[in-house]
Amino acid sequence: MIGTVLFGLFLILLLAGVPIAVALGLAGALAIVMADQALMAMPTNVYAGIAKYPLIAIPMFVLVGCVFDRTGVALRLVRFATVLVGAGRGALASVSVLVAMVIGGISGSGPATSAAVGKVVTGAMVKDGYPRPFIASTVGAAAATDILIPPSIAFIVYAVMVPGVSVPAIFLAGMFPGILAGLALLVPIVVISWLRGFGGKNPDREPRSGGAVWRAFKEAFWGLMAPVVILGGMRIGAFTPTEAAVMAVFYGLFVGFVIYRSMTLRDLYEMLVEAGEISAVILIVVALASVFAWATSTLGLVQPVAGWIVGLGLGEYGTIALLMIALVFIGMFLDGVSTFLILLPVLLPIARHFGWDLTWFGVILTMKIAIGQFTPPMAVNLMVSCRIARVSMESTIPWVVWMILAMFAALALVVAFPDIALWLPRVTGAM
Repeated sequence: MIGTVLFGLFLILLLAGVPIAVALGLAGALAIVMADQALMAMPTNVYAGIAKYPLIAIPMFVLVGCVFDRTGVALRLVRFATVLVGAGRGALASVSVLVAMVIGGISGSGPATSAAVGKVVTGAMVKDGYPRPFIASTVGAAAATDILIPPSIAFIVYAVMVPGVSVPAIFLAGMFPGILAGLALLVPIVVISWLRGFGGKNPDREPRSGGAVWRAFKEAFWGLMAPVVILGGMRIGAFTPTEAAVMAVFYGLFVGFVIYRSMTLRDLYEMLVEAGEISAVILIVVALASVFAWATSTLGLVQPVAGWIVGLGLGEYGTIALLMIALVFIGMFLDGVSTFLILLPVLLPIARHFGWDLTWFGVILTMKIAIGQFTPPMAVNLMVSCRIARVSMESTIPWVVWMILAMFAALALVVAFPDIALWLPRVTGAM
């Protein structure tokens, strides 16, 4: 009864448009009261939910995304990739995916990347002969790779919640699956562009030449070096993931103020405000989701649900398929952080029952959530790219469905061959 109230009230509030943090907190509080538990456990759990050292990295990586967006790094990366790829059919669409993957190595937020890349490429792709719904589909799908390619805010939250999983290990584990997901997206994008004749229609584009490549490379160099600084510093042990986030902020500010000279103190103030607002939203969700998670575990709701799923007798791969479908659906409505905070207490006993590696499990969960982020009708990444392209989400369905299938194919490979995720952290000694 109490479990029904807990999850039922949460869903009702969510569908009613109540902010997710408030919905989690109210549902958890009501369940605690109905179970005659101490309501004073709420402030304790709110504090405990965010008083964790690795979470300091979240506002820093959010700020990194804001800094590199304002410095014009995305624009320079697009120019460099465009010169390299050329001006044929599907070229600029492919550039969008590649640039989103590079930015994923800087910020780690899908909606933020969808906005940054969408602002830069939408106008150019329209001039190049791409229909707006296809543009929105491409950008929204490409941005989904950002929660897989480190640094990833979702990976940080997962590592904080799961004992035995370190942030460096899951960062490295997400590298090859993230690249695989991006390459998988290129297949339908290029095929559709060739079959429909999308791209290669802008007569004003600069022709490719050695001089043009060199100029574009020099402009994009500092943006290309950002993932190297962030991930390379962690790899050689120069700093922890949290310290890497701080270093990335200083690197971005150095590029903006000294190298490109495209930022002012007014820009810095606005970026701090923007990053503060976004970080506050994320951490409030984390704090109040801790109340929800505490209610589910204290009231004994976790083991029955996990036991019921295991008791279905679907076997290892059947259970993964069931979780895949459920999490993609949930990913349409919730971001990765919220999904982990709500569902990990139920999912971890299932993973332990089958003896799955928890680092690998975190990667495939994140891939499922990434698919949900550009799956209509409530896809958060697609919502951003559609707003920028000025199209309805319904108009993207004929295109985005092929990208969803491509990402599913990449997910299936990681499920079937866990070493795609685990080889890199093992060979580097991170796990």
